[in-house]
Amino acid sequence: MSYNEEENPDLLKVVEKENELKSWLVEYVGNKVKPDNNEVNIEMIIGVVAEDFPDFLLPVAEENFIRGYRQALQDVEDGEKYMKEQNEKLHNQKQ
Repeated sequence: MSYNEEENPDLLKVVEKENELKSWLVEYVGNKVKPDNNEVNIEMIIGVVAEDFPDFLLPVAEENFIRGYRQALQDVEDGEKYMKEQNEKLHNQKQ
């Protein structure tokens, strides 16, 4: 499989029936989606959950977005701090 930077390859991983919940979910999604190869992947599960249980998936997506946004802001702040320190070191070396 070739890598597409716009698609997460984890979405295409087949889900194994490792426990009772996964078994039920794979069966449920499989019956609803009816994949040609009878394999249910993460992308299929997300699609079915988004359709059948959006009030569960939406808060998960929102929380993930907020955490990512906070991390990005922290990374920018850390980067600015590092650049300021490096500029001060460079300025002190020139004197």
